[in-house]
Amino acid sequence: MSAEAPLIQSMRKAVAAAPADVPLRLHLAELLLSAGYGDAAVGEVSVALQHAPGDAQARELMVRALAGTPTNSSDEAALPSPPQGPAAGQAPASAPASGPGFNWKAAEDQVGDVVPPRFVEGPLTVDGSGDPEGAAAWDVERPGAIRLADVGGMQEVKERLEAAFLAPLRNPELRRLYGKSLRGGLLLYGPPGCGKTFIARAVAGELGANFLSVSVNDVLDMWMGNSERNMHELFQTARRQAPCVVFLDELDALGGKRSRTQSAGMRNTVNQLLTELDGVEAEANEGVFVLAATNVPWDVDIALRRPGRLDRTLLVLPPDGPAREAILRYHLRERPIENVDLGKLVKATDGLSGADLAHVCEAAAEQALLDSARTGTVRLIGMKDLLAAAGQVGPSTEPWFAAARNVAMYANDGGMYDDLVAYLKKKRKL
Repeated sequence: MSAEAPLIQSMRKAVAAAPADVPLRLHLAELLLSAGYGDAAVGEVSVALQHAPGDAQARELMVRALAGTPTNSSDEAALPSPPQGPAAGQAPASAPASGPGFNWKAAEDQVGDVVPPRFVEGPLTVDGSGDPEGAAAWDVERPGAIRLADVGGMQEVKERLEAAFLAPLRNPELRRLYGKSLRGGLLLYGPPGCGKTFIARAVAGELGANFLSVSVNDVLDMWMGNSERNMHELFQTARRQAPCVVFLDELDALGGKRSRTQSAGMRNTVNQLLTELDGVEAEANEGVFVLAATNVPWDVDIALRRPGRLDRTLLVLPPDGPAREAILRYHLRERPIENVDLGKLVKATDGLSGADLAHVCEAAAEQALLDSARTGTVRLIGMKDLLAAAGQVGPSTEPWFAAARNVAMYANDGGMYDDLVAYLKKKRKL
């Protein structure tokens, strides 16, 4: 491809002097697209979308840049001629629209055609930075409709989340006054089935942020070096999609204690995670919120929990009364019920996790269905069915509390598990 026109070079210098000027960067992207520099245009629009995720012009330009559609710019005569012939793997010039606004599905399909897969060798760049482009390899969910208001009860959990993430974001002047960064890491721990993943999605919804959920299977790879590269691409994708909530599920599998593992690959993966949490640059992780969940925080490498990384912990316990009522109401909302006293049912299910409550509703519906099939007469689900099911479903959290009790008694160094100790004492389990 021929050298860039003087106008483009001048625009690049102007953008470098004012990197946060979105209209200026979009104008540069228009010029690049008109000149046939589609990849460079995609890179400039990607940076613009980081600064202004809702900018309609930027989203429309991204669609055209990914599709390779040139603009009708008055500056075309001053720009070098685009290369002849379609680029290898170029996406179609147009994509079917699914309604007003930006067609994310079509854009993602095009990205899948243009960008090589995650494990293709060689540098994959969109903005000249040399960073690998991993967006096509990670399923980034757009801001969802779930909010903390959809989480029943758990007022203490909500207050901690408000202090850690939401209040600083909603009050930028106060954030600057107190020097509070938008970076953040929070570790959710507690017994299984108590809604840690749902809470993480609710936080992303409150922030209006993208959501990237990661499990051990998404990162670990049998080939040496690939796990570290996957971890790097994950955070690079989150940085490009900021604001973004990265949810690391089962952190004990991704970031287990290095002193206990004999695998050099696993130790290197934990080291890479530590590097990404720190950020290569001072502001690299600005707008990237890291939430992690584990059932066994005592198995997580201690370096992950030092200040500046996952330095805040939040105990997510079995749902309280209001939360149980909300969960039961949700699971019964589309089932045929009659004369159900939710208050009585809430008292009868004390100590059950969210997953246990879902199973109670399922078992009650199963019994009513079986009776209807035997008698040939449809009957509704009643309190008798629900109470019988609740009596048969034991709390699945008890084994977890049995193990946590030993940790709270003998390994509560520095008060790390004070909230767990307080709960166990309240429930007379300690």
